[in-house]
Amino acid sequence: MSAIKLLHAADLHLDSPFEGLPAGKAAIRRREQRELLDELAKLAATERVDLVLLSGDLLDSTNPYFETGEELVRSLRSIPAAVFIAPGNHDFYSPQSPYARLQMPDNVHIFTENAIRCFALPGLNTRVYGAAFTENRSGPLLRGFRAERREGVVNLLCLHGEVGGKDSPYDPITEEELQQSGMDYAALGHIHKASGLKRAGTTWYSWPGCPEGRGFDETGEKTVNLVELENGQCRLRQVPIAGRRYETLRVDVTGADPLLAIHSALPDDTVCDVYRITLTGETDTAPDLRRLYANLSEIFFELQLRDETRLRHNVWDSAGEDTLRGLFLGRLKARYDAAETEEERFRLEQAARWGLAALDNAEEVVQHDDP
Repeated sequence: MSAIKLLHAADLHLDSPFEGLPAGKAAIRRREQRELLDELAKLAATERVDLVLLSGDLLDSTNPYFETGEELVRSLRSIPAAVFIAPGNHDFYSPQSPYARLQMPDNVHIFTENAIRCFALPGLNTRVYGAAFTENRSGPLLRGFRAERREGVVNLLCLHGEVGGKDSPYDPITEEELQQSGMDYAALGHIHKASGLKRAGTTWYSWPGCPEGRGFDETGEKTVNLVELENGQCRLRQVPIAGRRYETLRVDVTGADPLLAIHSALPDDTVCDVYRITLTGETDTAPDLRRLYANLSEIFFELQLRDETRLRHNVWDSAGEDTLRGLFLGRLKARYDAAETEEERFRLEQAARWGLAALDNAEEVVQHDDP
């Protein structure tokens, strides 16, 4: 088998709404997302890859901003290699889709049918197979498929789909289908957490995950894949190209000053990142989230604070008193005593704390918009 080097990326989701961010910062993030396209092009040139395989959901919808379409075309044109795109469930191919409307450069091939098709690259002794979602769902595309094997020819697959989800509406794929596919490497997309290199029979495969997180369900470092194939062997290197990360951090503030405890728990450089910090433990008074935000916000791109601490004293002390506070706590205490689960009791205790904070005109939980 000939040696070949490729760049494999998926799930950029350009023009994501970033609903968890203030409007101004969401716009900044969408602009920065477009810069990922340039980073892909630079990586392809630096690494001198033979091919770029983009396995779907480059766009978050079939109606991207005008400048996103322009940037997509410009960046793809600058890649010094052939590029293959397999549209996914978010950016599915149709006569009205951006992939049909945009004037794509000559080095770009887009799969347009909801069936496996082949594109031959004789100069690379390679054949690239792929298919497109043509609506926001797809049945199993690899079922019953097997490519012809030829001596010295590399078979590659570029496809959006879900491995192991047999009932998935998003092109369910089984390991048996990959094993029987006749592929040397399958470049998959759809799952946002990177798989690392996997193997089914003689078929190597992976999905790179999203190259940049968009919410607190996509935390940590995100990457794209550089893949080298030679003589039946495969090497995969995960390369980060993102400028920002989403991170979550839980900080126990029992017996400590919350601000000091947070600073002690943070890594050195967070200024580019979006953080959600949750305070835990027992305190004598509820942490002042507004003061904490004012002291911490400048060392993050965006910060969310959550309070899950418990008051050290018994929150029910005033239950039963002939006061508004006592009547409020008494009704909640009755439900607390009757609760059947620890989770329900925790929620009722939190409700009591929030109610007491409201009665005292204090802050218990703060939602921050643009500061």
